[in-house]
Amino acid sequence: MAKKRPQTKAKRPQLDDAEVPVVGAREPCPCGSGRRYKACHGRTTAQATTALVQRPFEGLPGECDWVALRELVPAATVGLTLRDGLPEGVPSVTLATVLPMAWPALRRDDGSVLLGLQNDTASGDISRDLADTLARALTADPGTPVQGRRAPADGPRLQDLLAPEGAFEPEVHSGFEFWVPDPENATPDVSASLERANAAAIPTVRLQGVDAAYWCETPDKNHLRWVMPHDEERLLDALARLHAAGRSSLGEGTRLVGSFRAHGLTVPVWDLPSEITAQDIEKPAAEFAERLAEALATDAPLTHDERRARGGLTNRQVTLS
Repeated sequence: MAKKRPQTKAKRPQLDDAEVPVVGAREPCPCGSGRRYKACHGRTTAQATTALVQRPFEGLPGECDWVALRELVPAATVGLTLRDGLPEGVPSVTLATVLPMAWPALRRDDGSVLLGLQNDTASGDISRDLADTLARALTADPGTPVQGRRAPADGPRLQDLLAPEGAFEPEVHSGFEFWVPDPENATPDVSASLERANAAAIPTVRLQGVDAAYWCETPDKNHLRWVMPHDEERLLDALARLHAAGRSSLGEGTRLVGSFRAHGLTVPVWDLPSEITAQDIEKPAAEFAERLAEALATDAPLTHDERRARGGLTNRQVTLS
């Protein structure tokens, strides 16, 4: 009979959990256990980095606009203020919806930083991934893009790097010329990327009279998409009350058609006739905000008609993220 091989016990870890560095999934775990990293400390790391954060922008100034720029707005920028001030050699930090070649971030020749918002992220916490990209962009060589990677599970989040006070005022652009200071001297790759992006951009305007409401133009009809900070269940109740009472529209020919769910917030959507411009909808939107505030303050149970209206709104809700 073949001799049984003696059983070897795995070595005891030689490092504390906090001291174990990140390595490749199939490499031996640096803790000294004798197992592969993915089956040892990598398992905890993977679970920590893939856990979905429902509201990644919560606590940041302009949370609703962060969501809009991430999911709805083609071309926009907004200046960011760092909690500890700008490092030497970095004159400014600007958040942008999209960057050329889908770069996560770019350190320009003058040292300024552009941070892209609409990129794929490697973990379940967009805030942590963006903070990791921003931190690396601040120290990157001028004139170089920053590539994406999986952020460390214990790395900082945007809430740790950005100043908690101050306004968050996006500037919506008709195109992506903000990518390059001198478009005529851009590289062929950047020029081609700029041309493709401009051709695909949907005309979008941010309303001035209410927060985080964006008018957009499409070939068949226009839309208003309004990111709201209220609790989802309470907001749907309020919208249902207004809808059942015939008070949910924004004027003749407009219609509340449903909502998106994005990053923990609800985004009601209205269809608008193609002739209604962003300026035309400013006053009706402000008036609707007043009606919504009244409906949100109501605690009475929903009536039969209101429950039907709520069911219709819920059935037409789409989750973006």
